[in-house]
Amino acid sequence: MKAVTAKELKQELGRRTPNELLDLCLRLARFKKENKELLTYLLFESSDEFSYVENVKTEIDQQFDLVNKKTPYLIKKSIRKILQNTKKYIRYSLKKETEVELLIYFCTKLKNFKPSMHRNVRLQNMYIKQIEMISKKIEALHEDLQFDFGEELRALSN
Repeated sequence: MKAVTAKELKQELGRRTPNELLDLCLRLARFKKENKELLTYLLFESSDEFSYVENVKTEIDQQFDLVNKKTPYLIKKSIRKILQNTKKYIRYSLKKETEVELLIYFCTKLKNFKPSMHRNVRLQNMYIKQIEMISKKIEALHEDLQFDFGEELRALSN
């Protein structure tokens, strides 16, 4: 089956009754965990972005505590999974401030992680790439936020 465009979906959803839309949303939520997580964010957490960011940071902390430190390969794999989850939560929010704040938090945790990321070239490259991405994202923010996040980024770069 070929998926239709977003414009066509929007038009068709506009023709549906509220009860039909409710049924469609619930049916969509049954199929994928990410759909359920996105609906949870939109319905319950989008009104309090600060709380959402704090919850994601707590989850990042928990994930870093559970990293398998037996081999460099397992460390790298675990940290890539944490970054993947962080980016998933960023996609839910779609707010630049949230994106920068969560990426800075991830990089801070990675920088302070033991064993040091400096022993693993791939982890260093991941860290550098995220720092570059953060600096690009900061440029699109308001001047006050640019300054605040810029200070945090300079602390990470040292």
